[in-house]
Amino acid sequence: MKGQIIAVNISEKKGTRKTNVGRGRLVVDWGLEGDAHAAHWHRQVSLLALESIDKMRAKGLEVGPGDFAENLTTVGIDLTNLAVGTRLRLGAEAQGAVTQIGKLCHARCAIFYQAGDCVMPREGIFIKVLKPGLVQVGDPIEVIPP
Repeated sequence: MKGQIIAVNISEKKGTRKTNVGRGRLVVDWGLEGDAHAAHWHRQVSLLALESIDKMRAKGLEVGPGDFAENLTTVGIDLTNLAVGTRLRLGAEAQGAVTQIGKLCHARCAIFYQAGDCVMPREGIFIKVLKPGLVQVGDPIEVIPP
């Protein structure tokens, strides 16, 4: 299974929309350098598919990449059907492993109030960084076969 990274998003604070910075560095056991969610925990990097964002657009919401606080917005890879433990190659060098599918959401967080709904708890995934590397818009993202 292979797709593409269409946005690399960071924010200074948790619970807010992220801004597409075009490229970033994934740091082992930390996450996306410069992002508020980076830390030594199991949800180091968040991913959400453009296909999920398009579902919200179809409901009339004016949203795009980063609006659901995801670090990496992807296209062409079915994130919701990846199992915990699945390894991913991101760009030329970075690798990560899926640690969580979806999440419990804050009670009406800032993103919900800004966007009117939040798809991240239902369709976002989280990975832990296993190998470092740069990622940028246009890079491939693919499942590494077991």
